[in-house]
Amino acid sequence: MRKPDAETLKTETLKSVSAFQDFSISAFSFSAVVAALWLSLSPAGRADEVSDKGREVFKKHQRAVVTVQLVQKVTGRGGEAQENKSDVTGTVVDPSGLTVLALSMTDPTEMYRRMLGDRYKAELEVSDVKILLDDGAEIAAEIVLRDKDLDLAFIRPKAKLAAPMAALDLSKASPAQVLDNVVTLNRLGRAAGRAYSVSVERISAVVQRPRTFYIPDSTMTGTALGSPAFALDGNVVGVLVMRTISSGGMNASRSDNATSIILPAEDVLKAARQAPEAKGDDGKKTEEKKSATTEPKPNKEEK
Repeated sequence: MRKPDAETLKTETLKSVSAFQDFSISAFSFSAVVAALWLSLSPAGRADEVSDKGREVFKKHQRAVVTVQLVQKVTGRGGEAQENKSDVTGTVVDPSGLTVLALSMTDPTEMYRRMLGDRYKAELEVSDVKILLDDGAEIAAEIVLRDKDLDLAFIRPKAKLAAPMAALDLSKASPAQVLDNVVTLNRLGRAAGRAYSVSVERISAVVQRPRTFYIPDSTMTGTALGSPAFALDGNVVGVLVMRTISSGGMNASRSDNATSIILPAEDVLKAARQAPEAKGDDGKKTEEKKSATTEPKPNKEEK
């Protein structure tokens, strides 16, 4: 048998190395594809997607979220009055400045009356309302509509604005399903410089009766009542409010008589369309008014 000469060995060796390199490149490419696919399906990949979508929502809609400063005068059982200044979160729903708040943050007395009944005797008057913008401007406003069933309060600027405000389009809405991630926006308090903030909530339940609303999970986040919630497609899901039910007797103060919910954008929009114009400084104070979206009476099981 003839032995291969040196030149032949050299040629065969080079062919083997080239073939191995081609195989290695192909194997690397295949591995890269598999890794990319795994990453897209892994929790880390989904988390990155939620973060990216959340940042898009934050960038587009953050200025539709405002701080509303309230001066609240509370009169107790003995007739003694105390004045308190508080900041709450509002969502602008019309470029004219129409803003929705959670009524339970604007005037919590109604919530306590539902939970405690006649035992709660305090009265509250909101004597001053200001919308605080991120550039330091303050817009005098007034409450024009209260919806006790939906826990909504609407405010309008007292005077016509020189320029329209950034606002959410509630008609561009998306529903949510159990375990969906939703993005919520808020403005933090004075200690945090009233900075805009964003959180991710997960829907733990969808309640269908007596009306549809969503229950966020109990994880502590920066979300506040009055904050808007968005689907990952960028459409608004609803607004965070407090749902309370009436209960008498020994159960009147049970904590399960109240829970934070996301009220669907459709319900908020229906209520917003009923908000009257502001009276202004020269007009008579707007009386409390309930919208037509009254809640059906609770079932007998709701105790």
